[in-house]
Amino acid sequence: MIVELREEFVLSNMEIGLISAIPSLVSVLFTLPVGWMSDRYGARRLVALSVGMAAAGALIAGFTVSPAMYIVGLVLLTLTSTFYHPPSHSYTARMVDVGDRSKAMGFLNAGGTFGVALGPLSITVLMGYFAFQWRQVYLFWVPFIALGLALVFFLRDMKGAGAETSVEPVKGEVETLLNRDFLMYLSARGVRQFALGMIGTFLSIYLADMRGWSVMDLGIMFGASSVLGLAASPIGGYMAGRLGDKRWAVLSMGVGYLFYVAAFFTEGVLPFMALYLLYRFCGILGMPATASLTARLSPPRQMGRGYAISFLPQSMVSVVAPVVAAYIADVFGLFPIFKVSFIVMFLGLAVLQFGVRVE
Repeated sequence: MIVELREEFVLSNMEIGLISAIPSLVSVLFTLPVGWMSDRYGARRLVALSVGMAAAGALIAGFTVSPAMYIVGLVLLTLTSTFYHPPSHSYTARMVDVGDRSKAMGFLNAGGTFGVALGPLSITVLMGYFAFQWRQVYLFWVPFIALGLALVFFLRDMKGAGAETSVEPVKGEVETLLNRDFLMYLSARGVRQFALGMIGTFLSIYLADMRGWSVMDLGIMFGASSVLGLAASPIGGYMAGRLGDKRWAVLSMGVGYLFYVAAFFTEGVLPFMALYLLYRFCGILGMPATASLTARLSPPRQMGRGYAISFLPQSMVSVVAPVVAAYIADVFGLFPIFKVSFIVMFLGLAVLQFGVRVE
């Protein structure tokens, strides 16, 4: 949508960066309280709240008359993820045996990536074939989100699913939340997410301006990349269970980064799209492993907070990364953004490989 917003409101690169940064800043402020609430109240209430925020955010975005109003809607849509992931991941981690965590996370992520895929694909279909305006795309999803909110209340009561006081320590589990390996793990996530935060805001702009892609081309690529999660996430969970969480995470993400770098040295829409989709496929393969690592490096009594804190580096660097990327774009051009991201990605992977010790 950022391409449409830029044209309608005549936004500068720095303004585009701020649109991405402000919701992330708000997410940072809520991350730790959400982790505490996850441990205190369980999953059901927070999941319901997150879905309600999504509906409200989509409604506000659908009636946007100014960039400020759009940012309000985007803040609520961003907080949806903040309020959803800690309780849902900690709940899933407790439902299964330790040896099955990676597989369980694989199935959980498969559903999530499928949902994420529907958004960009709906842009392609609704705007490309039914002549919807971008605001109407947001409004189209409001009743479906509301249906999701209704479905939450048909689930069995999850209260206590995140209540850490009921969880007894397990032999081999860590006893303190901010242990050395967890801190290194957070550092690795933060470095990698800084790279993703830089490219996430300006990749669409680069492909539209420098390579002549249409909004429909972008929707197909971003939507298809998430559809891949239906296969990649369960496979990644299975492989992480066989090879080990850390080993599989480093291997799958490392191969994916190579595909990502190669994509920028291609010509034409299809070669870039193919390599980008391979990069995304490999990244999704590693997601169950990183989710399982979070559980392993968190004390059982504080797993909700562990998951919340694991998303904190992403939220924090997402405040800074778009602004840094905007500065690079203004001074050096768009392509140097991605050159810097290449280096930062592999640096984060090196921190995970050499800085995090897991049995």
